[in-house]
Amino acid sequence: MVFSSFTFLFRFLPCFLVVYMVCPAKWKNLVLFAGSLAFYFYGVRKTPMYLILFLISLLLNWYLGAWMVQAADEKHRKQRLFAGVLFNLCPLMVFKYSGFFTGRGLLLPLGISFYTFQMIGWLVDLYRREIRVFPSFLHFGTWASMWPHMSSGPILRWKDTETDLGARRVTASDVEEALRELTIGLVMKVLLANQLSGLWQKVGTIGYESISTPFAWLGLIAFTFQIYFDFYGYSLMAVGLGRLLGFHLPENFHYPYMACSMTEFWRRWHMTLGSWFRDYVYIPLGGSRCSRWKLLRNLLVVWLLTGIWHGAGWNFLLWGGCLFVMIAAEKFLYLKILNRYPWLGHLYMMILIPLSWLPFAVAEIRNIVVYLERLFPFFNAPGAYTWYAGDYLKYGQMYVWPLLAGLIFITPWPRKIYEKYKGSLISAVVLLMLFWFSIYCIHMGQDDPFLYFSF
Repeated sequence: MVFSSFTFLFRFLPCFLVVYMVCPAKWKNLVLFAGSLAFYFYGVRKTPMYLILFLISLLLNWYLGAWMVQAADEKHRKQRLFAGVLFNLCPLMVFKYSGFFTGRGLLLPLGISFYTFQMIGWLVDLYRREIRVFPSFLHFGTWASMWPHMSSGPILRWKDTETDLGARRVTASDVEEALRELTIGLVMKVLLANQLSGLWQKVGTIGYESISTPFAWLGLIAFTFQIYFDFYGYSLMAVGLGRLLGFHLPENFHYPYMACSMTEFWRRWHMTLGSWFRDYVYIPLGGSRCSRWKLLRNLLVVWLLTGIWHGAGWNFLLWGGCLFVMIAAEKFLYLKILNRYPWLGHLYMMILIPLSWLPFAVAEIRNIVVYLERLFPFFNAPGAYTWYAGDYLKYGQMYVWPLLAGLIFITPWPRKIYEKYKGSLISAVVLLMLFWFSIYCIHMGQDDPFLYFSF
């Protein structure tokens, strides 16, 4: 169920909130668990067996956790952890990656990449004894299936919501703050991401071979903005919806396009995924406190896994490999220079960020090559490319306002201004107007599924 849809905003959400708010505190986890399963069932209603798969995952992970906690010694704890990790990875491998080898992909169960990593993190935290009190199945199921983050994250750890699961209280200020964040996220998605997606679609419609160099850059910048506002908008809505239920979900973005290096960028983008790989893969491999060759190995493993996690395709392997090269080069060669001269870092990232999204935007390797030839025409034979054409003028004029808005809203300044005046009546009026304008755009059909639903 898409957050930016009439079904969610005017049916599921109000109906669920009425039941959730009026029920006694001791029943809230049960209501949330049941509502999350209903939310999941709606998302997989065309393949209802996926709900059974999800329930089996919940039950077995809870039992696997209890089984590991009861192990007699460290050897048995490790064996049971290995069995649990393998159990979680097998369905992900079958559904997400079988098509890579057979050529016939399966329809992905909703949120499988996210809940698989969440379950593995749960088992590892139990193994490390970071979870002191083993929870009831109701608490565990509520945490694992909570509908605000189920589809596309953020990836939760047990510690993120342990306190809120035990006792929570929603105040009037919480409701106000939640609705504000929900509205801002909706605006990011509908009024920015969806509008900018139109420009990127124009590039595909015309054909990569037929676009000019300026238009190739304009289209890639549009996609760069689109993927940010799409996923950032979803994350803001998820955090706002969590707050509405009494939970404090972790921040997932922190102005990544303001980073001065690719290393810093990935500390700011999809932060719950980055911290998951850091804590459960990178540091256990040795992190950065090792020899240079081992550090290179650790970085290679993390970034190839990051690429594979996002999708089963050569483009995602290429994407992960490119990120490895960029970040390794920074660590060993010039990261200190970028940190010392932020202006240089920003110029560097202005080129690198759009280029890093190219394998994400264009799936086929041969088309990536074609697009690179359009971006950098001087690598081609003279006459084999177009420096100037009317395409970028035509479509640049059509999308000038979404592009300018995107350029402004990737910075922290709009949020700083909002925080300064958010207690005023005018901010409430502006948000209300933006909310209903977003609803109008959805009604007019200007809406798309969130990009990260496909991962």
